[in-house]
Amino acid sequence: MTIKQLSIFIENKGGTLIKVLDLLSKAGIQIIASTVADTKDYGIYRVLTNNSAQAYLILKEAGINVQLSDVFALSIDDQPGRAAEAIKEISAAGVSILYLYSFLWQGKGVLVFRADQSEKAKETIVLNKLTFLTEADFKAL
Repeated sequence: MTIKQLSIFIENKGGTLIKVLDLLSKAGIQIIASTVADTKDYGIYRVLTNNSAQAYLILKEAGINVQLSDVFALSIDDQPGRAAEAIKEISAAGVSILYLYSFLWQGKGVLVFRADQSEKAKETIVLNKLTFLTEADFKAL
């Protein structure tokens, strides 16, 4: 029910993001979605790929500080208000969303988020019959 996300810690200096992108490109890793949260000295580059395990190993071997974490990816209709409805269902269960980003995938919206209570989030997704994506959905690339 969750997918693996790479969290890559990169310094805020020229060339660091290019190094990561070049390594993934040379390995044939497809980036599905990404977002950067920055601070003064470094950024956290969160990435979904078509092969998170391989991407993780490649980056680790190159000496890049990377972590794998479980996140949820909900597939929603691409129409106004649907994201708000999904988030309201999660929040109504008492689950807090720690961070969220979104993108379009095969004609649907995708909400990627990390929750403070993973098990409760899973229960809420099942009980509310929310559609979720798995890593297998991205492997075909």
